[in-house]
Amino acid sequence: MILLIGGTGQLGGLIARRLLLRGEEVRVLVRDPSAPAARALVEAGARLVPGDLTDPASLRAACESVQGIITTANSMSRGLPDTIDSVDQHGNANLIDAATGAGVGRFVFISALGADPHHPMPLLQAKGETEQRLRQGTLDWTVLQPDFYMDMLPMAVIGAPALSGGTVTLVGEGRRRHSIIAMKDVAGYAVAAFARPESIGRVLRLGGPEAVSWRDVLDSFERHLGREVPVRFVAPGQPLPGQPEMVSGLLALLETYDSALDTRALARSHGVVPTTLDGFVRGAVEAARGHGVR
Repeated sequence: MILLIGGTGQLGGLIARRLLLRGEEVRVLVRDPSAPAARALVEAGARLVPGDLTDPASLRAACESVQGIITTANSMSRGLPDTIDSVDQHGNANLIDAATGAGVGRFVFISALGADPHHPMPLLQAKGETEQRLRQGTLDWTVLQPDFYMDMLPMAVIGAPALSGGTVTLVGEGRRRHSIIAMKDVAGYAVAAFARPESIGRVLRLGGPEAVSWRDVLDSFERHLGREVPVRFVAPGQPLPGQPEMVSGLLALLETYDSALDTRALARSHGVVPTTLDGFVRGAVEAARGHGVR
């Protein structure tokens, strides 16, 4: 039995379905078993267990008779009263304690590239603290550190306005290069790493097959839409219209470094066929056109 934390989220749902297709027994921790995403997991063959990262007693019950744990949970999509402190810091500590007490064999933690206990960004600091806690404990852990997801920030910053006929706003010059990665590829790595003894005690830095800039993402959308997309640039630190303050801060941070990764050997060893930016954007545009976008 594999316990999945965050299974009702986008990445967690992808992992759940990959595990189920492999014939694994999957138990998913959920706060609301009646939620549509939870019901969809049941229909796919998963079992639900009520609980929450902020409730240690529920975690102890969820970890009973579990072979291993994969967790994607974080506070970013949850909203108040959940916070980085309650979920990403203390919640993950609760989960590690429960897993250790239950004698769980494997623990795969989805972190983020750049996570560090001393990072100035609270989320990356909390993830770094969780990684440190795993290294200091007794679980057979694996940490995945993906670069940022094609499915999220690039879609919010460029994809959504481009598809709706709006104006794209980029921070700085938009020329820094990052190995952005598709969520489905991260799901593939998570499932493969869980089953590979060679992954125990390792931090796997994950990226896509190419390092790309924000301008590359914009060019790809223009190419597949067959039209020019209006764009404007703002200085780092300036607010972005329609975006949370956290997004503005993250985009400013991404303009201070490159994160080009060579993951060819890792992809081969884990059986992952990396999604290219062009392939991802083509799929996004085709899906949007299926809903009437021109």
